Amino acid sequence: MGSYPSPPQPEVLPPISDSVPPPRRRRSAWAVAPATHVLLGINCAVFVAMVATGASIWMPTLDQLMFWGADRPNNVLVYGEWWRIVSAMFVHVGILHLATNMWCLWNLGLLAEPLMGSFGLFAVYILTGAAGNLLSTLKNWMYPIHDASGAILFQAGAGASGAVFGIAGALIVLLRSKVLPVPPEEVRKLRKSVIYFAAINLVIGLSINFGSGFTGVEVDNSAHIGGFLCGLLFAAPMVPRIGSPRGEFQFKLRLTVALVVLLLVLFGFYIAHVPPPQG
Repeated sequence: MGSYPSPPQPEVLPPISDSVPPPRRRRSAWAVAPATHVLLGINCAVFVAMVATGASIWMPTLDQLMFWGADRPNNVLVYGEWWRIVSAMFVHVGILHLATNMWCLWNLGLLAEPLMGSFGLFAVYILTGAAGNLLSTLKNWMYPIHDASGAILFQAGAGASGAVFGIAGALIVLLRSKVLPVPPEEVRKLRKSVIYFAAINLVIGLSINFGSGFTGVEVDNSAHIGGFLCGLLFAAPMVPRIGSPRGEFQFKLRLTVALVVLLLVLFGFYIAHVPPPQG
């Protein structure tokens, strides 16, 4: 969170001795946010494996994306491949898609992990990413697109952006806490920057599509909205780890994870019973 100067003190000459404590060592980025680094590593490793097995570095085909775990409504709801709800958040549609998502994950993760803890960041990534993919599945199942012949064409969803929006949503709530040992003005600036990030990227996503005419993949605004709303919900009953009693933080984190898992299971049960589209 950065360091801040202490109040000025009267100047006192130190005694001549060897008892002056050594300067504190600055903690490495890994020590501060190990979960952020692990999530970045998994996403990058999956993409490297895709390219190593023949996928295009710029625009993988639909078949390549589906092979590596992208999400598509008919695969989930007809063939029962529910694991794609999770796997899709680690699959990316080309190097630019990966780079932009990982840049956002890096910046938000380094800010969020000290507030949530490593387990908390893993949980918010997986659960909000799943919420986004579930909402995307529902939307694409109920409102599929059609090809030139009029046949139904289900779109594929992939990428970490739903989880990234989820982390942003959780941060917006947690940065309202009054217990953070940081000057309120600095917290307000951080929170405002996260709100701007979410708003600007949502507007961009609503404005443009990438490659949907060739691969069936486009900017998945449903995943963004679902992840963001789940992030707000995830953080609502929580307290930040910094500044809160350890026991209170651990209890509220476990309770939050259990409640969100229950809600996602119920949402998935509802989606599984939505009738197929006509046409």
